[in-house]
Amino acid sequence: MDIRDKVIEIIAQQAVLEVSDITMDSTLESLGIESLGLVESIFAIEEAFDIQIPFNANEPTEGDFDISSVSSIIADIEKIMVQQS
Repeated sequence: MDIRDKVIEIIAQQAVLEVSDITMDSTLESLGIESLGLVESIFAIEEAFDIQIPFNANEPTEGDFDISSVSSIIADIEKIMVQQS
């Protein structure tokens, strides 16, 4: 399973949706993921890929990790994996 598929699977679990309901352009908000779901998604992604994501739950839109869409989350995870390998 590649990064894209795993991230979409994690987000689908948090949103209680089918994987097929999630597109690269989906926003977490449009998927119904609130702040707690976002934090749980971040933790699940960190665990799945054994990485540290620079994310502040108190200010989720601040910082270097872009959570504006599924595609931006995947792109940032790929960058982090390269940096932390």
